Amino acid sequence: MLITEFRIILPMTVEEYQVAQLFATAKVSKQNTGGGEGVEILANEPFEKPMSDAFLGRFNTGQYTKKIYHLGSRVPGFVRLIFAESSLSMHEEAWNAYPYCKTVLTNPYMKENMIIDISTLHVPDRGDSENVHQLTGDDLKKRKIVYINIADRVNASDYKAEDDPEKFKSVKTGRGPLLSTEPWQRSCQPVMCCYKLVREKFKWFGLQTRVENLIMTQEERLFRNFHRQLFCWTDEWYGLTMKDIRAMEAAAVEELNRERAHGERKGFTTDE
Repeated sequence: MLITEFRIILPMTVEEYQVAQLFATAKVSKQNTGGGEGVEILANEPFEKPMSDAFLGRFNTGQYTKKIYHLGSRVPGFVRLIFAESSLSMHEEAWNAYPYCKTVLTNPYMKENMIIDISTLHVPDRGDSENVHQLTGDDLKKRKIVYINIADRVNASDYKAEDDPEKFKSVKTGRGPLLSTEPWQRSCQPVMCCYKLVREKFKWFGLQTRVENLIMTQEERLFRNFHRQLFCWTDEWYGLTMKDIRAMEAAAVEELNRERAHGERKGFTTDE
């Protein structure tokens, strides 16, 4: 099992990020659904029960979601050779007990042999907390820390000028641009950090190391691209309330089903 803690510093408050993350998730889902592929929402409802996860002993009420990501053509070729077409999907369960969130991704074909477990804690600091997830023993020894600077350059295939933090300045907040050549994370106000702890297991003889490394690389890419967009959409989500977000989510269920059935295929990205 690989364990990586991604630390993503952002120029916003923890309270603002709660709205921003949900807004961006809904918008990205719409952008990436069509032609039989994309996001299917099965449940989006409150939960009020403790879970085995240690942090949910403290954060045991919030919003539960269950989704299916229909991947189809959007996975590497060698993965499609291994799995049947019907298995090219990821099932996601998420418990959003903000500021703590837990997401578990599985594949119906691999079952317990493939699990991506993401625990996220949102903290008003600059990514300098030593062990917010309270790891101990072997987990702490295995943990790799990766800092993600959303202003860093991305692959040409991922780049969009409208999603470039180096080019964006918020009209509503005055935040930005964020320059990759300057240590903006040290001085920006407000500031917060997403501490995303990813535990990832893929058990398949001969492919385990290759696929585990591929998945973790893709997680880093997805986190970077998603948060670049989230920041550059500041003027769209800033000022929205949680009531506004829940209304958006309710409307999205029918729209996503319609687009997945009848829309054109699009690029695909996800976040926890």
